[in-house]
Amino acid sequence: MRVAEVFARFAADIKSQALPPDVQHHAKRALVDWHAAVHPGLETPTVRVLATALADDLDRGPSRLADGRAALPRAAALINGTAAHAAELDDSFREAMYHPGAATIAAALAAGQCAGATGADLLRAVVTGYEISTRIGITMGRAHYRYWHNTGTIGTFGAAAAAGSLLGLDETGVAHALALAATFTAGLQQAFRDETMGKALHAGRAAEAGLLAAQLATGGMRSTLDVFEGEAGLGRAMGEGPDWSQVDATLGSAYHVTRLTFKNHVGCGHAFAAIDGAQALQHRHGFTHADIDRIHLGVYQATRDIAPHIDPLDGDQARFSLPYMVATALVHGSVRLAAFEPARVHDPATRALMQRISSSLDADVDADFPARRGARVDVTLRDGRRFVHRQVDRKGDPELPLSDQDLDDKLMELAGPALGNAACRTLLTQLWSLDTCARLP
Repeated sequence: MRVAEVFARFAADIKSQALPPDVQHHAKRALVDWHAAVHPGLETPTVRVLATALADDLDRGPSRLADGRAALPRAAALINGTAAHAAELDDSFREAMYHPGAATIAAALAAGQCAGATGADLLRAVVTGYEISTRIGITMGRAHYRYWHNTGTIGTFGAAAAAGSLLGLDETGVAHALALAATFTAGLQQAFRDETMGKALHAGRAAEAGLLAAQLATGGMRSTLDVFEGEAGLGRAMGEGPDWSQVDATLGSAYHVTRLTFKNHVGCGHAFAAIDGAQALQHRHGFTHADIDRIHLGVYQATRDIAPHIDPLDGDQARFSLPYMVATALVHGSVRLAAFEPARVHDPATRALMQRISSSLDADVDADFPARRGARVDVTLRDGRRFVHRQVDRKGDPELPLSDQDLDDKLMELAGPALGNAACRTLLTQLWSLDTCARLP
């Protein structure tokens, strides 16, 4: 069987089975986290510009934006997918170097609302999209991630698989939807190495493209089914000819949706281990930011590539600045949305500490990537004391998971200002009981 057909067989099989209880529960966790990420994202300049550009597709149609505004399905997928990634709060799957929720759930909701799906249908579709897309990301590997933004490229497959499930595609239809999606994949790393405003569009376009691929397959559109492994296919064109032979080795037995990372800080997740390690030393030894003479951070290469800003000019660049994020955590105690307000970005104490922070590639830390996202933190105090800590995992990784209550609190904190606390509590009740809901919230 060709790769597209292998994944299509899984999509067909899962539709005829009940989800294992733990898998269903973790899918609900993913949806809670997605809603926590999407509401602050709706308020970002990127999404405001996008919504204005798509005004003709809003306030009509069967789908909805996360704030309840009516939209045509593809516009809903594009805007919600962009919003879910825009505030840098969305989930990730480490081994695939990929934020699966933004595009997969945005496309699933748009398709599910259009199709009149139940909550159980949505959960099954989300799992389908996560399981298929993460395995494509793992197989494509670091060679793909060097140039391509996986949330835009690999996310298209999560969106197509999830939307195809909800639009009722059979096995053949899902295979063609995935093959069509392969032609739509895009998202360059260079697009956010300097100006980051357009980065979130990668997730939105993945959601829209995946939904469109599923819609086209529903109408009978066909595509080349060896598009993954073919001589001029995805693997060779956007990678280094990866081996697809083991892509289904654990498909249907080990569910990746149960091993997601949920963000405990705001901003680029590649900086999180350094934040956690620096805060661990601060809590353990009781020093303040004023006591620090210098900090050196040993990181993996992606941290250097994707969080490179030494002197961030604004909140967008600060989200991708390793020294800023570590410094603001040590000065202010956390890295939340307030950390990226103009006054905080230019806070004198934070800026002063940033000047005393350096970083370099740590070979041992880099060797663990992408399976582990660690950092080595070396702090020297003004009184001469020195502390070194190897942070192997980030809080929020499967090894140090956020609890269900943590996720509830995250949604209340981040969506509360837009929805109100009462509406947030109602939404949480609906999300945790999705398997019994006759219609989508």
